[in-house]
Amino acid sequence: MMDTSLISFRNVCKDYRMGAEIVHALSHVSLDIAEGEYVAVMGPSGSGKSTLMNLVGALDVPTSGDLIVHGLNLVEQESDTLADFRNRLIGYVFQQFNLLPRTSALENVKLPLFYSRDDKMGDMNEQAMRCLERVGLSDRMDHEPAQLSGGQQQRVAIARALVNNPSVILADEPTGALDTHTSMELLDLFQELNDSGITIIVVTHEKEVADVTRRKLIFRDGEVVDDISLTMHSAGA
Repeated sequence: MMDTSLISFRNVCKDYRMGAEIVHALSHVSLDIAEGEYVAVMGPSGSGKSTLMNLVGALDVPTSGDLIVHGLNLVEQESDTLADFRNRLIGYVFQQFNLLPRTSALENVKLPLFYSRDDKMGDMNEQAMRCLERVGLSDRMDHEPAQLSGGQQQRVAIARALVNNPSVILADEPTGALDTHTSMELLDLFQELNDSGITIIVVTHEKEVADVTRRKLIFRDGEVVDDISLTMHSAGA
């Protein structure tokens, strides 16, 4: 897997100081995630799942070790480089959607483009419209979040994550606020995106979500305690 790794953790530790105490959120983690993988990250609260996602997304940096994403060692980069990295290569999907209220779906999806440094992005409206069409919301572009169902709001959030053509989508409990039927529809969409070549890493407590991925990373006390490759990954299974 080394030669095709998109993400490489090498003896990564992440510590946080809580008053006089030091919390070891990640402890000597070494793992590789290849381009195009679909990975579930699981484990109890406080096990290191969210810390892993924050590090991959360059929202935080390791205390020690090396973290290489897309050939860039994130440990060695300045904050401006990390911000550019986040905007160009990472798409985020959150449990609570994080959409701007009283703002249309189209304007919500366009938001990351205002921070893009890529002069080749072209027309922002066109780019955002294509992403909304991709997630099946071509007829909801002018609707505000309050006019959309939970599933539709999450699709807007996914379109927003896609608008900069990221290599990786990081999804933190993306079905946590949705009913079972809507969750299955969303997982079908994630599968389509993964089939198109996008690497997807999803933090989840839900077995049904993890079972449609191709790999499970199980964390406990800041360490990977199991790494399971799956052969079945159909949302309809």
